[in-house]
Amino acid sequence: MEWFSAPGYWLTRTVIERGLGLIYMSAFLAALQQFPALLGERGLLPATDYLRLVRFRQAPSLFHLRYSDGLLRVVSATGLLLAAAVVAGLPQAGPLWLPMLVWLVLWSLYLSIVNIGQLFYSFGWESLLLEAGFLAIFLGNARTPPPFLVLLLFRWLAFRVELGAGLIKLRGDPCWRDLTCMDYHHETQPMPNPLSWFAHRMPRAFHRAEVVGNYVAQLGAPVLLFLPQPVAGIGALLMLATQAYLVASGNYAWLNVLTMVTVVAALPDRFLHAVIPGGGPPTTVALPPMWFVAAVLGVTALVVVLSYWPVRNLFARRQLMNYAFNRLHLVGTYGAFGSVTRERHEIVLEGTDAATPDDSAVWREYEFKGKPGDPARRPPQVAPYHLRLDWLMWFAALSPSYAEGWFPRFVQGLLSGDARMSRLLRRDPFTGTPPRWIRARFYHYRFTTRLERGRSGQWWSRDLVGTFLPPVTLRSRPSPARPSQETPDALSPA
Repeated sequence: MEWFSAPGYWLTRTVIERGLGLIYMSAFLAALQQFPALLGERGLLPATDYLRLVRFRQAPSLFHLRYSDGLLRVVSATGLLLAAAVVAGLPQAGPLWLPMLVWLVLWSLYLSIVNIGQLFYSFGWESLLLEAGFLAIFLGNARTPPPFLVLLLFRWLAFRVELGAGLIKLRGDPCWRDLTCMDYHHETQPMPNPLSWFAHRMPRAFHRAEVVGNYVAQLGAPVLLFLPQPVAGIGALLMLATQAYLVASGNYAWLNVLTMVTVVAALPDRFLHAVIPGGGPPTTVALPPMWFVAAVLGVTALVVVLSYWPVRNLFARRQLMNYAFNRLHLVGTYGAFGSVTRERHEIVLEGTDAATPDDSAVWREYEFKGKPGDPARRPPQVAPYHLRLDWLMWFAALSPSYAEGWFPRFVQGLLSGDARMSRLLRRDPFTGTPPRWIRARFYHYRFTTRLERGRSGQWWSRDLVGTFLPPVTLRSRPSPARPSQETPDALSPA
């Protein structure tokens, strides 16, 4: 079965498996820590309400049988433990059916979470993880040679991710065509990281080179993935370098790391051995059984058929970005930053204990874990962990429509002293005793100049633009020990 196996890719498969395992760990950890507050029984967008509105075929999920926050925690903890076992290489050391079963369970559990996650799980990297996780089911165990067709499917996934991102830029914002998008991007991206200020302050010539580098990595290098070695490996290295730069200059959850994992499928062991020792074939190699060969051929045929819609979209005049064509999140279309915002606006939440919510009151700010707030705070490194509330706050600053439904509930939770809401934040200045009033103000943020930073030590400069939410309070104030169960209608304006 020489046509079936890729004997020079043993270490390649190991890196893909361990990388996917780590990303699954991050995804399930985020669900364990954030899902109950965001989407739980008393969350901002309760999954129980959503499950009453959709059928299983519209949103396949194990939670159609029953949802509870306790069950969600069990599912997330199970996924976390199974992913950790994959990172340790335990299932892969067993019989062929064992890693296949573990990967299938991981995919099913995370699919169940994503499909009831609504707005908080509407990001393209959710589908990307599910698609890659599904392909991993067919990678085999440690004694079976890596299936060449599955590695090819991983390359096909990396190709669509990168080419989709490149084409959406060509068709999108004119700043990509005049090479000026990176003049703004580091400052206005959803969640800057510790190096974003430095990247933004680089010379304009550097920013032009960034755009050109994007085009090379996203429009040229992906084609090389399907050519013979060493050309395919060289194309993969170009893409890895670009993704590593994105990891170093921004927080995009696991998008870039996962893209790097898929790209590794084009790197044979002899490339990886330059940085990773060991990882060769085992002393005893087992021939793949016919049922496994049939399964790999079946999933290959499935991907070929489902690829019709993404391929058509890639060449469509109105290209969709980050779209799943089926509820199983298999063979989707991807893309990022078809348009780039020129200015950054942030919603800043403030609370006060004063009886009258005017400017004479002492207002104290809530601080989020990742998004900009305090101008003196250096942007943190968060990725590959995903702070879902922080990302939605960025979208809400772009358009209030992104805040509909969940934002009033969030404010109500803070006013009622709901500890679950406070745990979503880096700092709640009213822990234990909730404020009487909360307001949300709209600020224009920009990175300080080198001179400003040298004088003040601040990373950001901000100016008040207006009001996002006028001061509101609860119609009836609950005891801090017993958060209010009322709807957002319980909020009363000043």
